[in-house]
Amino acid sequence: MSGMPSPVVKQSPCPTARSSFFRGVKLGLPIFLGYVPVGAAFGVLATTQGFTALQAVVNSATALAGAGQFIGLSLMHAGASIVTVLLATTIVNLRYVLFGATLSTHLQATPLAGQAALAFSLTDETFAVNIDDQRRGNATGLSMAGVGAISWVGWVSGTLLGATASSLIGDPYRFGVAFAMPAMFTALLVAQADDRRHITIAVVAAVLAVVFALLLPGKWYIVAASVSAAGIGAAVYK
Repeated sequence: MSGMPSPVVKQSPCPTARSSFFRGVKLGLPIFLGYVPVGAAFGVLATTQGFTALQAVVNSATALAGAGQFIGLSLMHAGASIVTVLLATTIVNLRYVLFGATLSTHLQATPLAGQAALAFSLTDETFAVNIDDQRRGNATGLSMAGVGAISWVGWVSGTLLGATASSLIGDPYRFGVAFAMPAMFTALLVAQADDRRHITIAVVAAVLAVVFALLLPGKWYIVAASVSAAGIGAAVYK
């Protein structure tokens, strides 16, 4: 009817920087809960291999590369050379280049320094959470920063807990703590094996690792198997 006032349509307020960041923190809470025990396992292993508690914590605070940190410890424990350790951890962490390239396409509005900060907090788990949030149309640079921040706190606090409590535990290997690294890689494989191709290449990598272990000195079989399996996968599944 004419003369009747038009209904007022309420618009949802734009999210503030604070609310976006803490929404990301909330999204990252499951990662935090998962990182604390795994970080504690790293802290225990690091201190039993000669690291001080401070060195172990600084390692986690500046690297935030769980799988890479574990494989580095494992190789050092086995007596591998520094070159082998560096090559193996570099190859293991190369996947973050692809992760970063994928996320950067959604961060054109974020300054380069902000993108670099987000790249520092990039892990398999934070990537999965952020890319899912992006597909839902909710992710922002600040929400990704919240996910990364709470994940970093979980990893570092877990490392601190394990490093300071290691003296009370004694020999951690009697509890099977050394299995933390293969368990982490198994979990990553299960989470990322989306189809038969991934499973096939994983089996190829496992077989090559056994073969190269019989042929190559030291721990070079890890590097050789990783590079060879990746190359085969790239050639067969273009």
